[in-house]
Amino acid sequence: MPVDPAKPHLPVFTLVDGNSFYASCEKAFRPDIAHRPVVVLSNNDGCVVARSAEAKALGISMGVPLFQIRQAIRKHGILVFSSNYELYADMSARMMAAIASLTPRIEVYSIDECFADLTGIAELQQLGTLIRRRVYKWTRITTCVGIGHSKVQAKLANHIAKKNPAWSGVCNLVDMEPDQRDALLADIPVNNIWGIGRKLTSHLQGMGILTALQLRDADQGTIRKKFGVVVERICRELAGHSCLELSEVTEPKQQIIRSRSFGQLVTDKDALQAAVTTHISSALEALREQNSVASIVSVFLDTNRFRQQDAQYHASQSAALAFPTADTIEFNRVAMALLNQLYRPGYLYKKAGVMIAGIEPATGRQVDLFAPQPEPEREKLMQALDTLNGKYGRGTVHLASATISENWRMSRQNLSPCYTTRLKELVTAR
Repeated sequence: MPVDPAKPHLPVFTLVDGNSFYASCEKAFRPDIAHRPVVVLSNNDGCVVARSAEAKALGISMGVPLFQIRQAIRKHGILVFSSNYELYADMSARMMAAIASLTPRIEVYSIDECFADLTGIAELQQLGTLIRRRVYKWTRITTCVGIGHSKVQAKLANHIAKKNPAWSGVCNLVDMEPDQRDALLADIPVNNIWGIGRKLTSHLQGMGILTALQLRDADQGTIRKKFGVVVERICRELAGHSCLELSEVTEPKQQIIRSRSFGQLVTDKDALQAAVTTHISSALEALREQNSVASIVSVFLDTNRFRQQDAQYHASQSAALAFPTADTIEFNRVAMALLNQLYRPGYLYKKAGVMIAGIEPATGRQVDLFAPQPEPEREKLMQALDTLNGKYGRGTVHLASATISENWRMSRQNLSPCYTTRLKELVTAR
């Protein structure tokens, strides 16, 4: 994009956000439902976690249990989908690639949100519109774009663009007249500001600070004394002073946890072994992706604490490996030993999970001369595993114990195809 040499190089950020992201991903491959109300459900098809604009217009609330809207589903022809995380993750990557193709630097904030650095770029309004068009062209996902001198301003501008169709999806606070900007901030409740939660809202309202404009203009010394430096930074960011830098590199995780409630209560050890192996495989894939190794694994089992009529059992166990590694097979061997110690017959298990800890970089670390070292052949095997699963879809190559039972799998009665990640589920023309 062209740079404006006459424009002072004050920081400029944009926040691009996918509208009703999960629902939009489902609609992207189904032109026949483009204008139909759509909801996406949580794990085990429990509650609504995403709603299309049409579903919102019908009054479907976020988080409402599925059984409470059965009548509305029948009455209004609402389409219901189970969460398809593999599809959503791939569509997110495509959306971020489209944004990165038009901006110098980006920070992926969440699966459907991305900050980008627009400092010094001319024609910000046109660029915001171009970003929306390119994301839609590449993914068929509609976005809103907020532009400001700080990340908080950009987030707030995105909120404005999303709530008012008159902005055509792009709100540019940078090139706006001060009076117009103040009028917009005066119309935004303080609880809609990024970083201001329920408790802070209550305290600020007690001080007579009800809007974004009032918080921006509040005495920063008083704010810092009462709430600390974090809220003071929000005040400064609202005023256009950038305090939060763009982070292009995600910090390596110090713990990796994988767990999921079962689609049905299980009692047999085979189902628990399959679940733990699957979680270990997912966690170790993430560990290798961030180029790390680890030395501690924990396994935990839970019954359903809400079924008081059932006997309750909640237990966990940890173990240290002989040396730090990212070998799925080695971690699974230790995890299976822990599971054997934890398992008690006669209980109705609702969840199993694993935690990987003792994480350190795979390179540049001090090695114990007396500890056994990883076998190069096993490292190559893990690389091949990741390559094949990355090319042909997660789970294409897996440990045998991951499939000795399917009883633990999530209940996903309305799962759509993985259109972009599995060859056998590609869209076909008829």
